[in-house]
Amino acid sequence: MSDIIQQSREKIVRLGKLMFDRHLTDLAGGNLSIRVGDEVLMTPKYAGSKYQWDLRPEQIIRMDLQGNKIDGEGDISREAKVHLIILNNFYPHVTSVVHGHARNVLVYCAAEKPMPSVFYETSKFGEIQLTRDAASGTTDLADYVMEVMEAEREKIETKNVAACMMPRHGLVVAAKDVEMGVDATERIDTNAYLLLQAALIGGASSLVGKDVPFNPDYDK
Repeated sequence: MSDIIQQSREKIVRLGKLMFDRHLTDLAGGNLSIRVGDEVLMTPKYAGSKYQWDLRPEQIIRMDLQGNKIDGEGDISREAKVHLIILNNFYPHVTSVVHGHARNVLVYCAAEKPMPSVFYETSKFGEIQLTRDAASGTTDLADYVMEVMEAEREKIETKNVAACMMPRHGLVVAAKDVEMGVDATERIDTNAYLLLQAALIGGASSLVGKDVPFNPDYDK
């Protein structure tokens, strides 16, 4: 168990820095978490603003499923409520939550507009919905994220991944593992970029509701 905890901490550190380097989150925040049995590992408070995502494994917080800190050098992030409600309600289909401030997705969060999928790599997400608006770190926000994720339960249980956007805040991805969560974050951000750029030349056609040809290579 201790080996899995350490490996998970190292994975969170590596992928958090990768997200920052690829503009999938920023200095203002974002979080990654992994559930291991009845415990949750999660990035600490101020991962971006204070540490610039240059974290050490020892800083990753280990909590129980109620959000009580077990160990780790940092403080619990205010966004832990969102992670815990998802990890408690969708386990074992979901073992990781990735919350990022992906640059292109934030345009849709600011405009409070749902995002259609327009290329094959994101077709499995369908139209990405917005939650109701609530302040960061609140129980209301966690409940509103859960509302949207509950509506995506079939997708989570069959495709092991789903996403939603929080108004004026960012993206939340629930996934079978943290690698899939980060991968989905980048795919969705690319989808947002394509939509924004395509608007300059007449727009892009949504794949939502269309018979999309399946290509397993997209998920390898």
